Formats: sequence, C-alpha cells, structure tokens
Amino acid sequence: METTKKSKAKSGAKEAAVLKAYREYVLKEGKQPTSVFAFCQQLGIPEEEFYKHFASFEALERAIWQNFISTTRQKLEVDESYAGFSSREKVLAFYFTLAEMLKSDRSFVLHQLKGWKNPGTMPTFLKGFKASFDEWIKGVVAMGVQSGEIAKRPYLDERYYMLFWLHLMFILQFWSHDESANFEKTDAAIEKSVNLAFDLIGKGILDNAIDFGKFLYQTAKN
Repeated sequence: METTKKSKAKSGAKEAAVLKAYREYVLKEGKQPTSVFAFCQQLGIPEEEFYKHFASFEALERAIWQNFISTTRQKLEVDESYAGFSSREKVLAFYFTLAEMLKSDRSFVLHQLKGWKNPGTMPTFLKGFKASFDEWIKGVVAMGVQSGEIAKRPYLDERYYMLFWLHLMFILQFWSHDESANFEKTDAAIEKSVNLAFDLIGKGILDNAIDFGKFLYQTAKN
C-alpha cells in the first residue's frame, strides 16, 4: 500500500513537471512545440515518459483545463460550510473560486482563448473542461429543483445546465478582457449575472412571462 502511494506521488510529480514545462514553452515561443520528441529532448526526459501521461499535446491541454474544474471542486468540497449552501450560493462560490484559480495561470489561459476565433465552435482544449462542469452543474441544478429554489418546468429544467455553460463562457470572456484592479469588475459581473440567472430560473419572472405568453396565444385563438 505504501509503495503504491509513493509510486502515484512520483507519477503525479512527473506529470506536473511536464504540464509546467509545456506552459512555459508555449508562453515563451507563442506556439506548441514542433513535436513531442523535440519537447522531451528539451525537457530532458525520454519520449516514453510523456506518453505515460498524455497521448498528445491536445490531450495535455485538455488535462490543464479539466484540472481547473476538478481543483475548483476539491477546494469547495473541503469547506465544511459548502455542503449547506443553496444552489445559488454554490454557483457563486464556484465562479469566484474558479476565477481565483485562473488568475494564477492567466497568461496561459489568455493565450489559449486568443486562439479561439470562432465562438460557434468549441475548441478541443475545452472539451474536458465542459464535461466536468456539466457534471457538476447538473447536480447543483437537481438540488435546486428538489428544494424548490429552481422552478421545475417541462422541457426547460432538464436544459438549465446548458444555459449555465453559456453563462460560464460569458464569465470567462469577461474575465479575459477585465483590466480592473484585482479583477474587481469580474467579481461584480459574477455576482450580478448569477443573481439574475437564479431570478430567471426561480419561481417568478419566467413563470409570469410564460403565463402571459399562454394568455396571448389563447387570446389570439379566440
């Protein structure tokens, strides 16, 4: 058991070293290394060591972004008060924690986002990031529906997580262009947009809009 733990720790340290070296290379050169072989030579490790952790540079980039989500979740889940948060509070805590994490890797994140030219398509490096976020937000939404904090609406409540993904992309883009001290504008954008989102999916505004729409439809038929 002890040997297994040491082996995992050693493997984790080597993986972290590869990730760090890749970030540094991309930021210094402004592009991916020409090949895994050339990258490993520069790093001073055999090529097979790279492939123990990643199948390609694209897989490595997906791992970096997926780690942003998994580390954010880990930070929240060790906080004893987090379990008692409402869905709104959990989303706020998640966004604030994620924004703080991204700050420490801002140069690399901005480099990656800069290469994202077409908003209509999702870049490869975000695929694991999205899958991990979707898994988390679905649980938060389900909890909110069960507690009554989020309104249960036919066809809509099962798709709320899609809206939150778009919301997260808005936050990410806002943060990437934020030049305020300590990203204070991003903090304000997170708070205001999350509150608006929960006002819309809670019982009230949207239900009234739907009822009014039904009224107009029925009126037009008669």
